[in-house]
Amino acid sequence: MKAGQTKQPNEQDHRLLALWAADCAEHVLPHFEDKYPQDDRPRKAIEAARAWTRGEILVGQARTAALAAHAAARDTDDAAARAAARAAGHAAATAHVAGHARGAASYAVKAVKAATGSDAAAESELQHRSLPEHLRPVVFAVRAVAESVSVRRVGSAHRPNASAP
Repeated sequence: MKAGQTKQPNEQDHRLLALWAADCAEHVLPHFEDKYPQDDRPRKAIEAARAWTRGEILVGQARTAALAAHAAARDTDDAAARAAARAAGHAAATAHVAGHARGAASYAVKAVKAATGSDAAAESELQHRSLPEHLRPVVFAVRAVAESVSVRRVGSAHRPNASAP
């Protein structure tokens, strides 16, 4: 396996990722539903993600719900609502490809940023803490690599550099 790559999750972990993605999306769903209370496509996508984890629907059904949530996102001009709908779409799409869980989390952060103007650090931290520890490298591989590089840079900053003037 090459550096930066992660192995595919087993079936149980795939389902855990879908549940986590659904939680991420549901957390920001009010940003969509408050503006579009009659449009249930994003909510149905989150429900589809959870139904897939319980074996109640097939991947194709979850994928159809994901596409509907993305259509809802395209139908809005509100950035927070659009990002929340995309988070829901990615949550449902996690049934098809586990990597979509990362998209659900990313769009959830974007929804918070758009709604509040903040950097959404609290949302990111909540996501990180709520993900089972053994799955964090699967979702946050880039974050883990960045933290590793940062630690090495801090450590090397205290070493004298022979080439410095």
